[in-house]
Amino acid sequence: MIQTDIIIVGAGPVGLFTVFEAGLMKLKCHLIDVIPQAGGQLTEIYPKKPIYDIPGFPSILAGQLVNNLLKQAEPFHPGFTLGERAETIEKQEDGNFIVTTSEGTEHMAPTVIIAGGLGSFEPRKPKIDSLSHFEKKGVEYMVREPKNFIGKKLFISGGGDSALDWAIYFAENHSIPVGLVHRTDMFRGHKDSVEKIYDLQKKGEIELFTHAEVIDLKGENQLEQIVVKQKDKNAIEINVDYWFPLFGLSPKLGPIANWGLEIEKNAIKVDNTLDYQTNIPGVFAIGDVNTYPGKLKLILCGFHEATLAVQTAYKIIYPNKRFTMKYTTVQGIQGFEPDSVKV
Repeated sequence: MIQTDIIIVGAGPVGLFTVFEAGLMKLKCHLIDVIPQAGGQLTEIYPKKPIYDIPGFPSILAGQLVNNLLKQAEPFHPGFTLGERAETIEKQEDGNFIVTTSEGTEHMAPTVIIAGGLGSFEPRKPKIDSLSHFEKKGVEYMVREPKNFIGKKLFISGGGDSALDWAIYFAENHSIPVGLVHRTDMFRGHKDSVEKIYDLQKKGEIELFTHAEVIDLKGENQLEQIVVKQKDKNAIEINVDYWFPLFGLSPKLGPIANWGLEIEKNAIKVDNTLDYQTNIPGVFAIGDVNTYPGKLKLILCGFHEATLAVQTAYKIIYPNKRFTMKYTTVQGIQGFEPDSVKV
């Protein structure tokens, strides 16, 4: 069994920053995540995508942000159980919680902080009969390594930020025009991105199909053609190497939904007046996984929530001690013991 001060469910950016905040208070942390590497959505979905709203970084790639957070947490020696889903939680008579994973790994701590982002994700898939046949054979739901697609004939479907961002990226770093298909001419992405799409279309770097959708896929062992149907026009077959249907991801809380927590619209309700604690004392929820009046789903807000949650966690772990938070320039960050011990 792994023993620690705080079990963190979710090793995304907010979970990783929690390690740092807890470490400043000399608290030990162990993180659990179903994804086989730390970083959450940033690592799994868009490691090469730029992020613009992290203080001190006008722009930073998602993967680089994860690397920075890991480096920031490193002095506090966090433990990791990766590639395993947190399945059950049990409150013990002594006040500790035991969180058991899908692989049967048990973790024990007096506090649990859920930083699971939006939960586990499934891509929203179009209803095309042959879709499953071409998955990983030309149909991709995310861009993990952009360089693998340079020089290929690419088509992207979608009207949100992810679809627009990748269309722009490949159009600007590509010798072949990139195709973009959207069901309307009203895009959900940022206005600047929409304007850039039309500018790239005028330059011949993007082939834009609005009021259109991909209705069929063709090929033998590999995707060779997509069939695009545009409003009031006949369907056309277009040769492609890869098609990205970027219609977003459908989040699910998974087993956490059965932990006895108060759930509202697929998110965990918390008390935001103090410490983001759930209806179960000692269990907190921070980041995109929680909800409260005025909630904003931003990484920055998750960092703030982590800071306050750790303050109360310390009081639960050490009810008779008083900790005075000092500036890191005064107290430093070195000299802490490893975070988890197997017994």
